[in-house]
Amino acid sequence: MTEHGRRRRVLRALSTVLIVAGCLILVDAGVTVAWQEPLTAFTTGRTQAGLQQDLEDLRRRAPTSAEAQALSDLAAEPSRIAFLSRSLRQRARAGQAVARIRIPRIDLDRVVVQGVDPGSLRKGPGFYDSTPLPGVPGTTAIAGHRTTYGAPFRRIDELRRGDRIVVELPYGTFTYTMERQRIVKPSEVSVLDTVGYDQLVLSACHPLFSSAERIVVFARLTGAVGRGSGRGRPLAGPTLSDRVQRPSSALKGAATTGR
Repeated sequence: MTEHGRRRRVLRALSTVLIVAGCLILVDAGVTVAWQEPLTAFTTGRTQAGLQQDLEDLRRRAPTSAEAQALSDLAAEPSRIAFLSRSLRQRARAGQAVARIRIPRIDLDRVVVQGVDPGSLRKGPGFYDSTPLPGVPGTTAIAGHRTTYGAPFRRIDELRRGDRIVVELPYGTFTYTMERQRIVKPSEVSVLDTVGYDQLVLSACHPLFSSAERIVVFARLTGAVGRGSGRGRPLAGPTLSDRVQRPSSALKGAATTGR
């Protein structure tokens, strides 16, 4: 083969490689726009599988001796739930599986971890450290990505008033009813304030592929049932409290990287 022929062969092979690479980039971009970023979705999917087992192990774990002693003095189910909520919140580590969130409207079923730092949100939706876990009166909040790391909250803009949101923890199952949504600046911390009833706040970056704003969903607690050690003497309706808890951290700290 002549020198000229070898050069043409090399150029043809290089052109083929570049064309294939270009096509892969276009496919990746198309999948990201239509659904979610595929590479981080794969890694988060594997992580979620492990978290499901961690959550099951947490559910089966017996109360410590100190917890058992305290629970022996608590007969009412709301009191038992509140005690176990505070106990789990105190010992939960960043990135640890603590709950499961289910939203039928958008076919969401994910394990929720503790924390909204970048590492925790790569695993799945995360509870804000500055708000209580469900079961303690006030506002609890969960952040999640919309385009990367499995994009758990990609479709929360589709939620409508009256839609059901269920959060399951080892000590109780909490049902919330969606009331409204807002688009806010990352610094608008008032969305995490406690109101006159127990509520759940979901937040994510907005619009898609941007962290310029936040989309915030507000849902009211409409049902709470004890599970495991949280079972006790039931009271009518969810427990409310007049205590005011004002979170210290802002939306700015959650779901800002990778969107």
